[in-house]
Amino acid sequence: NNKIQLNTMIEDLAKLCGKLAPIMGICVYMAPTSTIYNVWNEQKVGDLPLAPYTSMICNSFVWFTYGVMRQIPMVWITNGTGLALGIVYFSVFSCYAPVQSSTLPGSVAQHVMAASCIIILCLGLATFLGAGMVGNLGIFLCVVMFASPLAALKVVLQTKSADAIPLPFTLASVINCIFWSVSGLFDLHDYAIYVPNLLALAFSLVQLLLKIIYGSTGRQWSGMVPLEQEEEEGEDM
Repeated sequence: NNKIQLNTMIEDLAKLCGKLAPIMGICVYMAPTSTIYNVWNEQKVGDLPLAPYTSMICNSFVWFTYGVMRQIPMVWITNGTGLALGIVYFSVFSCYAPVQSSTLPGSVAQHVMAASCIIILCLGLATFLGAGMVGNLGIFLCVVMFASPLAALKVVLQTKSADAIPLPFTLASVINCIFWSVSGLFDLHDYAIYVPNLLALAFSLVQLLLKIIYGSTGRQWSGMVPLEQEEEEGEDM
């Protein structure tokens, strides 16, 4: 009886996380909105990087494709929203970005080319090798995207300040990854969902630990770290 009750509790928790995960995922995708609004309002990007929005488009496209192929609405709806937002962020940012800059890095044209290559690769995998390979590509992109904020680690250790790590986004990432990990592990039973989110959760917890240890001085940091690392991405997801 206790085992049955435990299994029932886990199933209920997994279903609840499955309902909350898309909402939290979309919230994470909306995190850069204020930054993009400032770019549009001030008509300049300063030293902010374009890379986060390029990776957001690529990541969202791959998981949108995977969700459609696997017929998992919570995945394709969340990432379809992320894809649309990523295109808007990228478009607005590109309007005011320099032709080429080390902070982007590279040029806008190179970012367009890189994103196009990922999209073509994704479509090729989907056509010839199936959803499993698309999921593997998604896992790789997720690891790259969520591990990128650890680039702030050197700055944090040098300055003994965690200004480079945004607390609100980090907390949102932790919660988002927990929801997707639990849902993927106990409800969807899909390694392509829970593996990248468990890894992303680990990366986010490292950042949270650094934030707790070093705190903030209130200074701004404009280094090249994804999504809301200017203030600041989801799958997640």
